[in-house]
Amino acid sequence: MAKQRPHRIRSADRQGGVELLLAENVPAVGHQGDIVRVKPGFARNFLLPQGLATVATEDNKKMVEQHRRRQGEIAQQRVKQTQKLGRELANFSATIEANANDEGHLYGSIVATDISKTLVAAGYPVEPDQVKLEGPLKELGMYTIKLQLHGGVDAEVKVWVVPVASHS
Repeated sequence: MAKQRPHRIRSADRQGGVELLLAENVPAVGHQGDIVRVKPGFARNFLLPQGLATVATEDNKKMVEQHRRRQGEIAQQRVKQTQKLGRELANFSATIEANANDEGHLYGSIVATDISKTLVAAGYPVEPDQVKLEGPLKELGMYTIKLQLHGGVDAEVKVWVVPVASHS
């Protein structure tokens, strides 16, 4: 007995393409959520069996649009939270203790990881790759450090590098 297909994928228009909704990113075709037009054979033999796409019905298109709107709202909320974090950081100054000689030169250096750890310990979720140093800090003093937070939000934080308190 011959195997029956639920429905045939045929050309949807004169250009020979079928409209599909991508379920995954497909190189040289499109990104997840995109509605693309591909040849029927490519859809039937590759995209649909691999689960990379589904037929672009009106319901599917509406669901994708609703999902995009929700994602946009979530992204806006994240940007607002990140901007709030940036404002809080601008009013905060971190203190990092370091071993230094009498002239104020450190016996090591302060790098992005050290600044990140100090900020995280103070309750500010800042990753080392968000700390933008022009080079390691090698002397005692006060520095204004640039931060590049999520969503393209830039901020600055004051960092005091002070000598380790002697425990005499």
